[in-house]
Amino acid sequence: MKEYKLFVQRIGLVGVTNIFISLSTLILLPILAKNLTIQNLGIWNLFNTYLSFIPLFINLGLPYTMVRYLPVKTEKEDIKEGFYSIIFMTLFVGLIALGILLLFSNQIALVLFDGNTSVSILLAVGTVISVMSVSFFTFFRTFQQMKVYSILQLAQTYLGVAMVAFFVYSGYQATGAVLGYVISQFIVFLIVMAFVIHEIGFKFPKFENLREYISFGLPTVPGNFSSWLVDLSDRTIIGIFLGTAFVGYYSPGYTLGNIIMMFSAPFTLLLPSLLSSYYDNNKIDEVRKHMDYSIKYFLLIAIPAVFGLSILSKPLLNVLATQAIAQNGYVITPFVALGALIYGVQGIITQILLLEKKTKVIGSRWIAAGVLNVVLNIILVPFFGIIAAGITTLIAYVFVCLITSFYSLKFIKLNFDFIFILKSISASVLMSFVLLFINPVSFIGIVVTVGVCSVVYLLVILLLKGISPDELDFFKKMVKN
Repeated sequence: MKEYKLFVQRIGLVGVTNIFISLSTLILLPILAKNLTIQNLGIWNLFNTYLSFIPLFINLGLPYTMVRYLPVKTEKEDIKEGFYSIIFMTLFVGLIALGILLLFSNQIALVLFDGNTSVSILLAVGTVISVMSVSFFTFFRTFQQMKVYSILQLAQTYLGVAMVAFFVYSGYQATGAVLGYVISQFIVFLIVMAFVIHEIGFKFPKFENLREYISFGLPTVPGNFSSWLVDLSDRTIIGIFLGTAFVGYYSPGYTLGNIIMMFSAPFTLLLPSLLSSYYDNNKIDEVRKHMDYSIKYFLLIAIPAVFGLSILSKPLLNVLATQAIAQNGYVITPFVALGALIYGVQGIITQILLLEKKTKVIGSRWIAAGVLNVVLNIILVPFFGIIAAGITTLIAYVFVCLITSFYSLKFIKLNFDFIFILKSISASVLMSFVLLFINPVSFIGIVVTVGVCSVVYLLVILLLKGISPDELDFFKKMVKN
């Protein structure tokens, strides 16, 4: 019980952190939407799309390796050898990527950024900073140092918001926003690197286990790439067929729906290293228990959030962005929100495949989903517009979840609480009636209504006994402590 209590506390800590990180997107949205031209807003979104895409190749899947192999190491020298083997390999590949991106910066600018070469150069620099930063941040995930991880994540997020806002308000449009973001990432990277070196010291590795690390991580790269195809390629296809302005219309609605991801992030961050320890010590019942509870508590929050975001999408976009963006983009949110919920469930179930080291299965399912998503987008977006991209994203996530469940549950059977899911949906429907009745339009009205509806949902779920008395007692004691 003590270990489970610690797990829930860490989930809560990372969950609160992710709420604040997600709020940063809502803070940044009106700053960008109301001060950038719609074309510059599209450039900003495409920059972020590719900044999340290129590192998927550069890191060689080594962050997965770190959280799978290093948690069981206890000797500092072994930890340093493994960690710095990963770091130096990542840096080597990152510098090669930097050279290639700089060499083709003019061509990249013409294809993606309406000829803005400054943004393409900053993309090259930001890519190396990003991939190195992720590797150092993964150290804290690996060894469950979630307080430090959370504080540094918040610092990175809000320094980024401040720097982007400064350059945008100074009139520098997309180039300024990108520059501010890259500067903030570099500052926090230096801080994170200093923390890690202070804790374990520094050494030049002998690369003793590098081949094993790469053989584990490399098969995840095609999957990560295809995951990106599902998650972000829609913006590229929209930009090609409809123009950067429609990327600007699409992205805010997508961002709102994607807020659901913040609820799954604590589980996907904490579970890999925790479950690895249980699994390697043959405590399969503990693995199953943690996964069952993770799915239940994720859905407890995510299901009502899907209902709420779907209804509030248009008024939120009216407040946070512009009427034009709200009118064109609000229809995207329900599809993305539901897709994000399904993505969160499969992200938890995927931990079984990671424990079994079935990284080829992980890669293959995303390759298939990525191809499906791109083909559907190419066929449907030119005819049906941005709503088609939202629908195809949902279809791809459903496909991935089905494949993941099919393979994962062969190894470890999970106990899905379908009665609880039905109760949560019922409570969410009742909550939605209250939301539609109030129908808020102002920002304050939306905030107050969200608070009221959250209380309504919680009361209904308690009345339906969706949470057992033992669970409620456990959470009360945890909060008191």
